[in-house]
Amino acid sequence: MSSKFRGLGVAVVTPFHKDGSIDFKSFSGIIEHLIKGKVNYIVVLGSTGEAVTMSKDEKYAVINCAIDTVEKRIPIVLGIGGNNTSEIVKCVQKTDFTDIDGILSVSPAYNKPSQKGIYLHFRAIANESPVPVIIYNVPGRTGSNITADTTIKLATDFSNIIAVKEASGNLDQCMTIIKNKPKNFLVISGDDALTLPLIALGADGIISVVGNAFPKQFSELVQLCFMNDFKKAAKIHFALIDIINSLFAEGNPAGIKAALEIRNLCQNYLRLPLTPVSKTQYHYIEEMINAYIG
Repeated sequence: MSSKFRGLGVAVVTPFHKDGSIDFKSFSGIIEHLIKGKVNYIVVLGSTGEAVTMSKDEKYAVINCAIDTVEKRIPIVLGIGGNNTSEIVKCVQKTDFTDIDGILSVSPAYNKPSQKGIYLHFRAIANESPVPVIIYNVPGRTGSNITADTTIKLATDFSNIIAVKEASGNLDQCMTIIKNKPKNFLVISGDDALTLPLIALGADGIISVVGNAFPKQFSELVQLCFMNDFKKAAKIHFALIDIINSLFAEGNPAGIKAALEIRNLCQNYLRLPLTPVSKTQYHYIEEMINAYIG
């Protein structure tokens, strides 16, 4: 189950028109751009996709557009998460998983559950999910951390919890998981800037933001790491690192949407409460991209 999620996954943005409606033409265009760039899979309706600002009907429309565009060429992972366990379980039960290959589910935000609560939350999801589950640890967004012990226990107890997207930035925690995890359980970086060092330590890839704009280059970086050619991978890493840092300086997905507009892939519109990056930051991102692509 887990092998299809090894490599480069991209958390796809959701483009909007100026009036706030979803720009499905640009959404399909970005997906084609990602497939052409040889990404291994995509994640739709994640935090980068601004899913929390969408209605149920909009989410269904985005899912259907992704399925129709992908045409089974690469796996699709669907973001289903939140801080109300029973509602997430109901959502899983009602979702048609035809042509959906997995779930990415973020740890509950705001509630600040105990480790027992986090474990039981993901147990409830795993017990209902007909597809593999990737748990998502991002303390900077959720306000709580999934410890290495909790991740390993979930990985051990539930065969359909097949991976963790680790965005804690805590290398010691990531190393503990990599050292003690079950054999087929994947550790996936949630930080673009840490992709190379984490794969060097035994991680299995990245669910990327910058990959929206530079899928070919980031895919090459990941594959070089898998081939243990870290010298060549480091060249790509250092060529992209200033861009990566610039994209997150004023928050995600504001930075990547600016980059995608600069690359003529979508317009630079977000839904409140998110706003575009400042003009100063936009110009800095533009300078970084222009310097990179020559």
